[in-house]
Amino acid sequence: MAAEGDYGLARRMWHQLEPIHAVFWYAPQALEQAAALGYDVTARWPSYFAWRAAPLGAAGPKLVTSAFYSFSPAMVAEHVPSAWAVASPQQVLAARERAADQVYRALFGDRIGSPGLTEAAGLAREAALAAGTAGRTLAAANADLPWPGEPHLALWHAIGILREHRGDGHITALLAAGLDPCEALASFAAIGAAPEEVFASRGWTAAEWAAARERLASRGWTDHEGKATERGQEVRDEVEWRTDRLADAPWQALGPGRSARLAELTGPLLGAAFESGLLPAQSTLGIATVPSPAPRP
Repeated sequence: MAAEGDYGLARRMWHQLEPIHAVFWYAPQALEQAAALGYDVTARWPSYFAWRAAPLGAAGPKLVTSAFYSFSPAMVAEHVPSAWAVASPQQVLAARERAADQVYRALFGDRIGSPGLTEAAGLAREAALAAGTAGRTLAAANADLPWPGEPHLALWHAIGILREHRGDGHITALLAAGLDPCEALASFAAIGAAPEEVFASRGWTAAEWAAARERLASRGWTDHEGKATERGQEVRDEVEWRTDRLADAPWQALGPGRSARLAELTGPLLGAAFESGLLPAQSTLGIATVPSPAPRP
């Protein structure tokens, strides 16, 4: 069990593992596999919606909008259900695994098949198996998929379950705070998590964004410039605290010692993900996607 009061463990492990998984969404190998299926890869969104929604089956736009939460319904409708006319969910999932294999082999080289990566995959799988899926749509859909046999693919799959488990819990925290999808993004931008233009990737119109900001201001959560008030910061802090608590179970099951071992083993993989140049400088997630500058001597 995690040490009582170690409320930072879930967040530390998310920061550690998320970039190792997220490189997939930007890697050229993933775009190549998507293009081979027939997706338009001049932008990343057609394949993104296919890759991420495929575990749900041939889902319609309302289900995907609900499960993804922060994307505008209009943006989702541009890609779903048309994604399944290009390739079936089963074809997408097979191509997704091929792409993950290619991405990790390109990034991690000789570490593929190493004892350290095999050990990391085992620890990550144990944590993922302890991630409850009740009320967690995307975590459950990914947990229903068969486990890949090769350790590097099992690691990618395990992190995928864990990230969706956390994301599903984050939606619960947003709902508990009374933040609708657009308000969730506007309130996050209001605390300076990323510039507002970064959040434009979620497809909300200028009018929808302005209306969300007005709703936040009417509650006293932002000022007239869209910056968070003290109360608005408190609301976001509560959302993040609750998100972490809802993400605790896998790391409590693994325990602090073995969680630290997983972090140690995946350290070189995290470094490779940062050094790849694939991750954007800023994202809507609120985590580092580039290495922190070295401290001055």
